[in-house]
This record gives sequence, C-alpha cells and structure tokens, in this order.
Amino acid sequence: MNPGSGEDGSTTRIQVSAEQPYDVLVGTGLLGELAPMLGERCAKVAVVAPRALDLTAEGVRADLTQQGLEPIILEIPDAENAKTPEVAAFCWDVLGRSGFTRTDAIVGIGGGAATDLAGFVAGTWLRGVRLVNIPTTVLGMVDAAVGGKTGINTSTGKNLVGVFHEPAGVLCDLAALETLPRHELVAGLAEAVKCGLIRDPAILEIVLQDPDDAARWDSPRLREIIERAIRVKADVVTADLRERVGAATLGREALNYGHTFGHAIERVEDYRWRHGAAISVGMVYVAELARLAGRLDDEGVALHREVLGALGLPTTYAPGRWDALLAAMRVDKKARADLLRFVVLDGVGHPGLLEGPDPALLVSAYEEVSA
Repeated sequence: MNPGSGEDGSTTRIQVSAEQPYDVLVGTGLLGELAPMLGERCAKVAVVAPRALDLTAEGVRADLTQQGLEPIILEIPDAENAKTPEVAAFCWDVLGRSGFTRTDAIVGIGGGAATDLAGFVAGTWLRGVRLVNIPTTVLGMVDAAVGGKTGINTSTGKNLVGVFHEPAGVLCDLAALETLPRHELVAGLAEAVKCGLIRDPAILEIVLQDPDDAARWDSPRLREIIERAIRVKADVVTADLRERVGAATLGREALNYGHTFGHAIERVEDYRWRHGAAISVGMVYVAELARLAGRLDDEGVALHREVLGALGLPTTYAPGRWDALLAAMRVDKKARADLLRFVVLDGVGHPGLLEGPDPALLVSAYEEVSA
C-alpha cells in the first residue's frame, strides 16, 4: 500500500494489491479522478445511484459528459430495497437497451447497499465490466465499496447471491459526509470499530479519546479512523480476496466479525435496523460467546461495550426472539452444512474461528445481550 498523509487537505492514496490492483482515494474534490479510472476505451457509463442522491448523480453525469463520455443515470431504490433480483434485472435491461459493451463502465454512488448492487450488476453484465465506486457514507467507505464482494438479498437471507468483482478504483470524498445524518455516520463507524477489534486497536484508542469528535464529518480524527479501517480491509483483501473455504488460517473471513448474529438481526427485523447497528450488537454477542467458550477475557468483552457505547451504538437486543435469530443464522452464507461458524477473538487484534459451539453457549450469549 502507498498511504498519503492527508493532514494538509491532500488526497490519501491506498492501494489494494489484489488480483487486479486498484487505488482507494480519500480526500475532497475527487471527481476529477473518476474519468481516468474508467479506462481509455470506455464510451458509455451507467451511473447507478439511489433516488435520494439524484443531485450527486446528476453532477457526476454532467462531469462525465464534459469528458466526452456518454453517461446515463440508473435510479435505484434507497437502502436495502435496492438489493433485489428485480432491481438487478432492471439494470441489466437498461444496459442491454443502451448497448453496453465490455469496454464500458459502471459507477456506483451511495451507501453500502448501492455499491453492493452496482458491483453485482457490473460483475454479471457480460461476465464483468469495469466498476468505480463512489461511497457517500462511512459504511461504504470503510467496508462495502472496497474489497470486491458484491451481492443482493433474497427472501431467505442477506447477500446470498453475489460475485467477487473488484472495482477499478474507489473515490471516498469526505465532503459527502457533510449532509449525512449523524445516526447514519455513527452506524457506519461500527464497521471501523470492527477493524480495530480484529486488526488495528489504535482505532479503538482514537474513538475513546474523543467519541464526539470521532463522529464529526469534518474531524481529522474521523478521517484517520476511515483511513485506518480502509488499510485493514486492503491488507486482508490483498492476502485473501475470495475468502478461501477450508483455509488453514483465518483470512478474509475475519472481516465477518459480528456479522453472523448481526445479519440475523437484520433478517428478523426485515432490514429496518441499520447495518452498523445490527453489527454492533453482533460484535457484543460474539464477544460474550467467546468469553463463555473460554476464548476472550472479561476485559475484552467490556472493551466492546465501552467503545460501541461511547459512540452511541446499541449493545443489546430484545429478548424472546432466539428461535427466529437461530433460524436466520442457519442460512447465513458463513455456515457449512448444518455447522454454525463464528469469527471470535482470542484477544483484541487476534481473530479466530469457533465452529459448532454448544447450543447452550449460544443461548447463554443471547441472554447476555438481551438482559
């Protein structure tokens, strides 16, 4: 990787050295970097964005037009409503009617759901066309837009249909966070905290030094958190792009920390919970599970609650819903046959796997987060 300082308002460039290396740029005023990422032979560009970001999409369209390209805007629903087979089919239909070829490109603008959908469409159209992501949320910047995982939801679970399709570049323009509601910004920080727990504890220290400042869109503290989280994601993805099944060591799967229980909450709540809020509870749940299994000490569990609670993220969930949560976890894409698998910590910064835990431990951990 080649990180820049960013301390003087400059652009930080973080390279993801996966199968097809690409740069993640963090800064402001990055729109001028878009056209070169689309490739010299690109003629048509599909700008995929939710209706809530129509002004942003229009600005991108105008800039691309000035660059001599032929952009069209594909308006998609907001949030998880975009990640459906029907919306993907709509995008494919538009691409087909517009004559998109293998040398054309897709730009995904928005939060994690929008870039997941745009990436899935890019990865499946003509077996893969060029993609550039422009995340507009903290969640998108530190997680969804980086790494090449794409996916849509089905009626039985989240991200069960997807492909690995790396972007040609990612533009994280911090100015997009200015209008982001605070609760959305804070929810996105859950994924950054996850990166601190599994790999870079300095993120946790930065949050605890001043939690309020860490949640300010123009704070140097927030920028450092975002950049550190992106570097964690870049390092993990570089080493293990496709999440090797049966690998001897824990690679990309470490990024699923808190997600098994968190995705179950999202499913049970019919996606009314924000992803970051659900993952926050999911991390506390799996910390309690690790403690009960003798893998994590009391201090490690307490640190989860302290950091997440300091940001105002939830650390508990409603009682009486265990059966529905367990059913949702059993169809989670991380399960193997009927074996539940959890990423746990053997200490902060040291992730590992817990496979097939005693059902009694699962229930006890749920009681700890629903007390």
